[in-house]
Amino acid sequence: MMSDYFNFEFYSPWFLLLLAALIPMLIRDLRRRKTAGILVPSVSSMKANNTITTVLWLLRLSKYIIFSALVIAMARPRTFTISQNQDDSKGIDIMLSVDVSLSMLAKDLEPDRLTALRKIAKNFVAQRPGDRIGLVTYSGEAFTKVPVTSDHAVVQQELDELNPLELLPGTAIGEGLAVAVTHLRSSKAKSKIIILMTDGVNTIENAMPTQVGAELARSSGIRVYAVGIGTNGYALMPTQTDIFGDLVFTEAEVKIDEPTLREIAQTTGGKYFRATSNESLAQVYEEINQLEKSDLKMTKLYNYVEYFRIFLWIALGTLLLDALLRWIVYRGLN
Repeated sequence: MMSDYFNFEFYSPWFLLLLAALIPMLIRDLRRRKTAGILVPSVSSMKANNTITTVLWLLRLSKYIIFSALVIAMARPRTFTISQNQDDSKGIDIMLSVDVSLSMLAKDLEPDRLTALRKIAKNFVAQRPGDRIGLVTYSGEAFTKVPVTSDHAVVQQELDELNPLELLPGTAIGEGLAVAVTHLRSSKAKSKIIILMTDGVNTIENAMPTQVGAELARSSGIRVYAVGIGTNGYALMPTQTDIFGDLVFTEAEVKIDEPTLREIAQTTGGKYFRATSNESLAQVYEEINQLEKSDLKMTKLYNYVEYFRIFLWIALGTLLLDALLRWIVYRGLN
């Protein structure tokens, strides 16, 4: 992964203090102009005197340009980019597989399961700057929202836009797992993990069996951390809609297929968690964050573009012009 940042600096900025020497030079020139006598040219020599006056003004200006350009050149102005380079094969590829079935709007977490998950998952993503992360959503079907990527802003944006109504209704845990496995199988990362989140049980009979998805993950070297979301007992869940199309919430028993989730985790060498509150869900992600430490080190590459030569050419060009103008004035006086 490469990311660039544009910067400007002076390599030796202390040389710029020499520009303060321009102040007494300017004061001295102003005093000389005040004390100099006033010449009254004749009509016949008006044009020549105007030319000489312009040349003398350019000569006074040239010394300031030459001095300033040399000082700036010594300070060495330059721009540079900082490239952060990483070897993706040494990081961890993480796929978040999120259940977005309608029951994720249950209110046993604050303000509901999906909103709580969204916030905590975004915080988890922010804590993994060196890893590639992707996002799969599933309910009655599964869909890849973001393939594994280093662009975490995209992942967080898609987490913000999770919608329980965008896929077919139902819960197909095996589908959510299988799609996530498919995207990680070809990864060359040293570690590959799936965080599989659900709040229910399989309701789609002809969907991918969870055991098959778990075996695919195991054979591909992918660990699965399974997370059951929901309190113990009963919770306010969306069970129907009213005549206006708004969801109606009623008390319903929380059912999570914990045996299946434990089996998936054990088969793949992962771990099963149960999150019954916002706090416990945050603790789940924190534990996963600690279990999956990345030893990836970022390498910073500095690429410089120097500009001191431009100011040296300005000084040289002005010096040559100064010499030419002085020669013109000398000829005019003779």
